[in-house]
Amino acid sequence: MVCVGAGPAGLAAALEAAKNGVEVVVYDENDRPGGQLFKQIHKFFGSKEHRAMERGFNIGNSFLNEARELGVDVSLNSVVLGIYENGTLNVMIKDRIEHVRGEKILVATGASENMIPFPGWTLPGVIGAGAAQTMANIHGIRPGDNILMVGSGNVGVIVSYQMLQAGSKVVAVIDAAPKIGGYAVHAAKIARVGVPFYTSHTIKEAHGKDRVEGATIIEVDKNWKPIPGTEKRFDVDTVCIAVGLNPMSQLLGMAGCKMIYVPNLGGRVPAHDVNQETSIKGMYVAGDVSGIEEASTAIIEGRIAGLAIAHRLGYLDEPGFLQQRDVQLKNMVGLRSGSHGEARGKAKEYLNAMMKG
Repeated sequence: MVCVGAGPAGLAAALEAAKNGVEVVVYDENDRPGGQLFKQIHKFFGSKEHRAMERGFNIGNSFLNEARELGVDVSLNSVVLGIYENGTLNVMIKDRIEHVRGEKILVATGASENMIPFPGWTLPGVIGAGAAQTMANIHGIRPGDNILMVGSGNVGVIVSYQMLQAGSKVVAVIDAAPKIGGYAVHAAKIARVGVPFYTSHTIKEAHGKDRVEGATIIEVDKNWKPIPGTEKRFDVDTVCIAVGLNPMSQLLGMAGCKMIYVPNLGGRVPAHDVNQETSIKGMYVAGDVSGIEEASTAIIEGRIAGLAIAHRLGYLDEPGFLQQRDVQLKNMVGLRSGSHGEARGKAKEYLNAMMKG
């Protein structure tokens, strides 16, 4: 089995497959494995099965330790350039290109940050919230002293809190939507320390010559149109953009997978069945590349894909596979409760249905 991506979904799949005797190699373009987990210093919540009360980087470390014990080969600084017929991959490992073949392939390449254009958006100091999180939590570098957060979803409010922990001041969190998009438990953390929220507001402009020196926001009406005369200016040196993620599904499109545009899942994603298998037999997906959801959901999808691969390769019998898969599917139902989760769950059901169409 070849896994593309060493984030939560990829590592979870690799572990489930390896536990059942499958030989696994994982390729990741970064110099550290673990994907988003190692940026996440906050505690997960939910149930024990969802790793509640554990911090993301601790979950990542436990995955890596288990992978080593099971003999999973994790190859870092390894960029998969393309996936071709018969399970062949071209992989650039540092300064050389290798041709690799996998009996089964899992693509777990995650997602990239969306950006929005506005006057001044190319100035140094306008960065993605995920980039700010990487700077602070991975490299120990504070992104800025005074930060404006654009976007109040889970990423926006969680990263705002982590910027406060890093010693920055978050002057405001804004969102064009009429209400806060993230979970209340996350938003309350920054509201309690006095960070103001401006809903129905968007950024109008970032000011500065060589770097960000300020930013102006403006209120929008119910049709998302700016309302003249409602501008507010803030003295900031950093503007963080947290306006959603886009699945990094290019490899799957290049490989010929059936792709569908689903707004609730972040964009163009591969159709796949309940076992995470795409329209190309033997090619599986898991995590944000198959639709933007939470890290806990990515882990469960990875487990299902790993179990399915072990089953298809003959390492896991049918009853054992179905029993373990159904446990994971039951856990998934709990994660997809609530309006946001239900909408994404229905979108995933749509992708499953498209496999039959």
